[in-house]
Amino acid sequence: MTDTDSLYPFLEGSRLAPWLDRLPQQLEAAGQQAHGKWQEWQQALVDAPLLQTDNVDFNSRAVQIGAATEVDELARAQLLASLQALIPWRKGPYELFGVEVDTEWRSDWKWERVVPHLSPLQGRLVLDVGCGSGYHLWRMHGAGAEAVIGIDPTLLFLTQFQLVKRYAGEHHPVWMLPLKSEDLPDLRQKGFDTVFSMGVLYHRRDPLGHLQELRRALRAGGELVLETLVVDGDEHTALMPHDRYAKMRNVWFIPSVPMLALWLKRLGFTHIRVVDVTLTSTQEQRCTDWSKGESLADFLDPLDSCRTVEGYPAPRRATLIANTPA
Repeated sequence: MTDTDSLYPFLEGSRLAPWLDRLPQQLEAAGQQAHGKWQEWQQALVDAPLLQTDNVDFNSRAVQIGAATEVDELARAQLLASLQALIPWRKGPYELFGVEVDTEWRSDWKWERVVPHLSPLQGRLVLDVGCGSGYHLWRMHGAGAEAVIGIDPTLLFLTQFQLVKRYAGEHHPVWMLPLKSEDLPDLRQKGFDTVFSMGVLYHRRDPLGHLQELRRALRAGGELVLETLVVDGDEHTALMPHDRYAKMRNVWFIPSVPMLALWLKRLGFTHIRVVDVTLTSTQEQRCTDWSKGESLADFLDPLDSCRTVEGYPAPRRATLIANTPA
């Protein structure tokens, strides 16, 4: 399920080597939880044409691999069919050999909001928790990270990543593992330089437990980039939906920005700063031919776009950056 032939040697030679004590067993266990459509998705990989290119760009709006002039009509049709077999595509966009994958989310907008506030990623070991199809992994790699590892248990997203990496080239130090944040190792302050958790916290029943998992994966003085839903209020304010929030079943706690900062402080993070607060727009999250179904416009009250269909405040997202003690 994962390209361990290149990942394991890299980990062995890095300060992340203690993870190898558990990682093979974790990946074996993940492989036993295959989705009912796993074989169908893997067949899409098999059916995808064999294409090679040195033409990649990880620093543009869309992750670009190959050019339309490098493929004939038959190969392009085969590629399009394989990509469409993996719908829905949530995070992106991508452009593969001239095929534009217009994903539900304009994830480049989030990246552009976050990247000016990051410590330079050049030469850093980076972890992205809840990485989806891996769009931001490629942007982090393009920003100069020494190596990037993403984790996400959703096997459709893993298959999408596998297809993109096949065409990008296996030599890039970018990997995705079908794991959850609970599977992260306790690296005892000798872990990753930068850890991202974007769009995960509100899905966790124990949000402070999630923040502790992230801290344990960081090195001393490492940087946490936390992006999550928030509501207005003071440090005593949090929203717990009665059932669904914006039609999502698994939303547990949506804190105010001051409460979120307090959580980080109580867990020992330092230099906590709020770098962005943005109301999610129907231009950033919308239905496309590559996502189908419903999207943000369907999750909002048709008579009041400031409220969800359940009557809660419309989605607003904040990004906070903090450090572990040096």
